[in-house]
Amino acid sequence: MLQFPPWKIVVIFLVCLVGLVYAGPNTIETDYSDSVPNFAPGKKVSLGLDLQGGSYLLLQAELNVVIQERLEGLTSDIRRALREARIGYRGLGPSGGAVRLTIRKAEDIDPAREIMEGLEPAGHLVPQLEVEISDEGKAMVSLTDAAIKDAKTSALQQSIEIVRRRIDETGVREPTIQRQGEDRILLQLPGVDDPDRIKKLLGQTAKMTFRMVDITASLENAAAGRVPAGAQLLEASNPGPGEQQFYVVKRKVAVSGENLVDSQPSFQDNQPVVSFRFDTVGAKRFGRVTGENVGRPFAIVLDNKVISAPVIREPIPGGSGIISGNFTVASANDLALLLRAGALPAPLVVLEERTVGPGLGADSIAAGKLASVIGMVLVIGFMIVAYGLFGVFAIIALFFNVTLIIGALSALQATLTLPGIAGIVLTIGMAVDANVLIFERIREEILQGRTAISAIDSGYKRALTTIIDSNLTTLFAAIFLYSFGSGPIKGFAVTLAIGILTSMFTAIMVTRFIIVMWLRRRRPSVVPI
Repeated sequence: MLQFPPWKIVVIFLVCLVGLVYAGPNTIETDYSDSVPNFAPGKKVSLGLDLQGGSYLLLQAELNVVIQERLEGLTSDIRRALREARIGYRGLGPSGGAVRLTIRKAEDIDPAREIMEGLEPAGHLVPQLEVEISDEGKAMVSLTDAAIKDAKTSALQQSIEIVRRRIDETGVREPTIQRQGEDRILLQLPGVDDPDRIKKLLGQTAKMTFRMVDITASLENAAAGRVPAGAQLLEASNPGPGEQQFYVVKRKVAVSGENLVDSQPSFQDNQPVVSFRFDTVGAKRFGRVTGENVGRPFAIVLDNKVISAPVIREPIPGGSGIISGNFTVASANDLALLLRAGALPAPLVVLEERTVGPGLGADSIAAGKLASVIGMVLVIGFMIVAYGLFGVFAIIALFFNVTLIIGALSALQATLTLPGIAGIVLTIGMAVDANVLIFERIREEILQGRTAISAIDSGYKRALTTIIDSNLTTLFAAIFLYSFGSGPIKGFAVTLAIGILTSMFTAIMVTRFIIVMWLRRRRPSVVPI
């Protein structure tokens, strides 16, 4: 146990040096985090919501909207299929969680059943549709429970991903975005003390479509409820002076916003606008539509509101264009962000909102520092009083232990929370536990009459098994806490697990290396313990 081959000495020095390099930036005020890669030294430990201050939002996804859209799409498919088969029907439409209709002729019931059963989507292991038709011709097509569950799960996962993209675009560092239950999303945004902009960004589904304006329709008739078939009356999003308040637009989508691949804020005639670019499919559709409708107004619709309705002056074959509409610089930036991040499959509603001020976070940091200092002082005092020079060796190893913990948190960019500080304080006490086991074992060997070198060698050998068993047990507990816990519990588990690994390294390697170097230089006949 007292032999140190050169490679072990190199490993000890390298690990301690790397820990110092990664932990070093936390001791300076200037933050260089944005100028270095994620894996490189220079990044500080990320502080959680309870330390840095910020906003807490609990969102609920209105997943029933997704089911309703599926039913509306199914309605369109049934209408098209029955018309192609020349089967008469009446009363077609979604109602009560299903698509309902009545087949006019009795001889068409069986062909209609085959057609509607043929709409079953491919690629699914379980049936997605249930078709029921009575002898009177009353039909009902509904989604199965499995289909509804899959649709809601998929929509929630997609919502979480899009929320993450939108939050990342705002520049918020280390946000926490988690699923809560079947239809809720938890957001913790450190450093965000004004959540209004975030709520505004997340409150829009950002479903953009490009549709033709129905120039033959009368606005007066549409406002009175007489909207032409295949069209709808939509409100203007932000009309300027003298501009239209409403538009009658075709329901048919000419080009979908799903084909957008990029959008950026820019300026045109010194006015903020948003430039956009389609993918290959969208560019072809956009070019065809603009080529066929030169001289006609083209409505750009976002969340069922018309942003602008410019007149097509000439065909646009390049698949790119500009959206104008009385934007400010901030609103143009936000719209470009929304379009880049993609549309939410379902609206999000804020159920709960909390703001943690930086003052409260500063108080938590100060309390954590005080607890750490008190714990460190008590541990140092006890080790020196109880073990003398060997206690000093243990304190040197404790310094490297704390350094390695901070360095690991910085390198991993793990978020440090108040429970995480508690984990560090606990680790400070646990860090010398291995040394205490070793030193007490050395004392017992000395009382049995062994020489200094023999007692130290035997003490390390016989205490090693106990140290590994006790630390592994605690490490397993930390792993389970991280696996089954959430939020603050995970923060505590991360710091505890890192602390256990670093304390084992410093006790078994660093302290032992210091003692071996002391033995080689002094060659004592008595152990000062």
